[in-house]
Amino acid sequence: MNKNELISSIASETGLTKTDAAKAVDAFVASISSALKSGDEVRLVGFGTFAVSKRSATTGRNPRTGATIKIPARNQPKFKAGKVLVDSVN
Repeated sequence: MNKNELISSIASETGLTKTDAAKAVDAFVASISSALKSGDEVRLVGFGTFAVSKRSATTGRNPRTGATIKIPARNQPKFKAGKVLVDSVN
């Protein structure tokens, strides 16, 4: 399912117009992104948890040339599915 299909699904289930559903999806994504940027976790009970983990700097190798490269430290967004979501999929 892509973003447009998600918007259509939300619109049909809630009775919203596609424009309003698109605004809701965009606001949801923006809110989660904003919270993760500020270092907070977003917990949606029954769905899962969005969090940020810190990856330290490492060295790697270019597979084509074999040259060593430096991989900088960075923050990595993570999602851990909640029990209800895992149970509904299985």
